[in-house]
Amino acid sequence: MLNKASVIGLLALIILQIGTAAAVIPGLKNEKDTIAILYSKTITSKDIKAHLSVLASDEYEGRETGEAGQKKAAKYISNYFSSIGIPPYRDSAENDFQNYYQIFPLIIQSPYGAKISSNGKDFQFIEDFYFFSGFEDITTQINEISFLGYGIESDEYNDYNGRDVVGKWIIILAGEPFDKNENSIVTGSKNSSNWSSDWRKKRKLAKEKGAIGMFIVSEDFEENLNTNRHNVERSSVKLATVEKEEKDRQIPNFYMSVEMANNIMAASKTKTTVESAKRRISKKRKPYFEEIKSEIEIVVEREKSEIQAENVLGYIEGTDKKDEVIIITAHYDHLGISGEEIYNGADDNGSGTVALLELAEAFAKAKSDGHGARRSILIMPVSGEEKGLLGSKYYTENPVYPLENTVANLNIDMIGRIDTIHEGNPNYIYLIGADRLSKELHEVSERANSNYVNIELDYRYNAEDDPNRFYYRSDHYNFAKNNIPVIFYFNGVHEDYHKPTDTVDKINFSKLEKITKLIYFTVWELANMEKRIVLTNDTTE
Repeated sequence: MLNKASVIGLLALIILQIGTAAAVIPGLKNEKDTIAILYSKTITSKDIKAHLSVLASDEYEGRETGEAGQKKAAKYISNYFSSIGIPPYRDSAENDFQNYYQIFPLIIQSPYGAKISSNGKDFQFIEDFYFFSGFEDITTQINEISFLGYGIESDEYNDYNGRDVVGKWIIILAGEPFDKNENSIVTGSKNSSNWSSDWRKKRKLAKEKGAIGMFIVSEDFEENLNTNRHNVERSSVKLATVEKEEKDRQIPNFYMSVEMANNIMAASKTKTTVESAKRRISKKRKPYFEEIKSEIEIVVEREKSEIQAENVLGYIEGTDKKDEVIIITAHYDHLGISGEEIYNGADDNGSGTVALLELAEAFAKAKSDGHGARRSILIMPVSGEEKGLLGSKYYTENPVYPLENTVANLNIDMIGRIDTIHEGNPNYIYLIGADRLSKELHEVSERANSNYVNIELDYRYNAEDDPNRFYYRSDHYNFAKNNIPVIFYFNGVHEDYHKPTDTVDKINFSKLEKITKLIYFTVWELANMEKRIVLTNDTTE
């Protein structure tokens, strides 16, 4: 029979074992890790501001992909990695900062070199039509074009019902149809559907239906052009590595003015115009289709040249699980210079870039002090994001560390400002994608927040029907496509988004520090837990 002292000792041992188990069983509230807290203190607003004041300064010329400013930023980042003890990932006899680089080739093409004529009249790029690059150069003659209403397919309204557009060019109206009571025929309410906000959805559907090109008629042509002018008038960039397969190529898509559209539709037997087509659809609440015998010539021949850009790799090797890698990304490029205006990109995405530098310092310091993470951590500022997620795409197609060994990607893109939804409340961050591929990643993220940071985690943009499609618009998406669980950290857009007024003086540095610490504690657990997180959904299914 146990005496009183033995019983007390046994109870103490049981309590100790339960406490230890609670620290490692997922889902239970953990005790705070004092070692993790120690190195989180290296992440400071002061250091963040110092880095950002350099990278988002005029000297870095807006960090345009492939240009001098982007290369200055790459050198600054690699030199910083070296200064905190992160060695180059490539072996070389020379201690060269370029040994931190993954260099990838790009093709840059001028936006100019497009001509369209219709029924004997020449139309001019910018004045009458514009387009976003992404499709191949073309020279074609069109003798017939299909007017297809709004180019929408839904249960409530379907422009494609009974229509064959295989091998044809189509002309559609921007937005969606509203009835005489100003209710959307698609939603049945005053609210628009995402058919109005997402032109890519219309292009994707047109391609699926077999169309080979499309025109979108914009009644607000001048306003929309001015909103997109910087992107429309600048040169486009694409990876030079592999030509896209036919199934992956975009169909040509042009935005045009009502005047240009009416010229094309002048050949209509029914004398249909943009205005009369809209009135007809609104009044009858059903689609209108017409084949128009219109003579159209399209020539898109753009000048091309080759450049190169760089991803910068800061690889911190793990201990007993070093073959497994957690990748943290943020794009460090931006929009460069337009005329005399410099697009400094302090929030987009200087904020994410300096967060990476602070994360690199914290994990490198822990390693040098003998508290290195079990799994390896790759801090990877990427370039080419503003041109179509090109740097992350190149990495996932040419991985330095096997994708099958990549546990997760945490991507940071704009975390230094407050959007209008949270005006007056900086204590938030949008999390996108955390539960899309791994419920366990979501749990780790939530646990890191509740244990250490206590910031509002806003998931509104994680919805699969988010009309903004933010899940598809930053570098994490290239990892998600390869079945790698992701989290995208994002503070939302603001009035200075993609404008030269996105400057350092408008950054909320305490917010930026707090979010960086949330990412740090999330990575700390991912890198040190016994088993890697489990994939619960498969993008290839």
